Amino acid sequence: MEPEETKPFAFKLLKTDGMARRGEITTPHGTVRTPAFMPVGTQATVKAMYPQQVRDLGADVVLGNTYHLMLRPTAERVAELGGLHKFMNWPHTILTDSGGFQVMSLSGLRKMTEEGVTFSSHHDGSKHFMSPERSVEIQGLLGSDIQMQLDQCVRLPAERKEISEAMQLSLRWAERSRQQFEAMGGPAKGQALYGIVQGGDQPDLRVESAQKLGELPMEGYSVGGLAVGEPQDVMLKMLEVTTPAMPVHKPRYLMGVGTPDDILESVARGIDQFDCVMPTRAGRHGLAFTRFGKVNLKNARHADDPRPLDESSPCEAANSYSRAYLHHLVRVNEGLAAMLLTWNNLAYYQQLMQGMRDAIEDGRFEDFRLATKAGWAQGDLAPYVRSN
Repeated sequence: MEPEETKPFAFKLLKTDGMARRGEITTPHGTVRTPAFMPVGTQATVKAMYPQQVRDLGADVVLGNTYHLMLRPTAERVAELGGLHKFMNWPHTILTDSGGFQVMSLSGLRKMTEEGVTFSSHHDGSKHFMSPERSVEIQGLLGSDIQMQLDQCVRLPAERKEISEAMQLSLRWAERSRQQFEAMGGPAKGQALYGIVQGGDQPDLRVESAQKLGELPMEGYSVGGLAVGEPQDVMLKMLEVTTPAMPVHKPRYLMGVGTPDDILESVARGIDQFDCVMPTRAGRHGLAFTRFGKVNLKNARHADDPRPLDESSPCEAANSYSRAYLHHLVRVNEGLAAMLLTWNNLAYYQQLMQGMRDAIEDGRFEDFRLATKAGWAQGDLAPYVRSN
């Protein structure tokens, strides 16, 4: 019996509505419908969720974190155990980030040179070295479908000189990442390597980065270094100048973003993929996302409220548990609170993505955008008043 041929990585742009795009990414582990939100499985798990739950909510792809997985349990161990898909029981598409952001933000003392970054583990202080080549090697051992180049991310605000130097270094690292990716046979395995556009809040540097990255044979391109301290209007302005400079027929990924409003506005500016810890982290801290905006279940106003979060939601966490019960679980710090609210939040994010995909297909994205924002502006349900 002949082995099944590996599906090559591909992106098909199916429909546009203004700058908003609907498409499909094909990987050896399935199809990713775009615009796509990728739940974050930092340590090979989406916190407080079963893998099948995440899939049932509509997720086509999840994210794993190179920095955390290289430290524990190590990429070599994951490879010996059959790769990340098998290890975490997720037979669908996986994207891994490069680990660069975590090296810069989480690790202890670090020293960066042209070759890479030497850093101390935030777990035990052990010394490690991360280069563009090593990052791609780790991601190859993990076996992810979509991999990221190592880049230098600068927190904003920052001086133009620092932003420019980081952008230029990231371009050089992109070339080295690509060489390593091809040396490891990534394209033949149907895998993808994305370049990362840097340039901070400087429009001309963003355009230069996007144009020069576009000259490299990457399978996709990401926008990095946003949502790192700057106001939303600055982020959106950078997208408005950056996405037109990015290749049209390659997927575009905005890293680490964000709130539902950030995602909605970024799709309007031509972005296809997103990831963020916000829906899972918020769920673990008593905050729910709904079509009426955010609901803080810690608030005492919910203590006697028998109404669900949203009776019209198809998600059981949203339509079958009272606010009073959810408030109680949060107040007494029960694990079920994190499970139910994370479930609700990821469900809402996936409903938002499906709504945008449908709206783009029907040529009514702007109407959908305005209606969605009007729902958020309307606010949550009025406080419950018990009848006598």
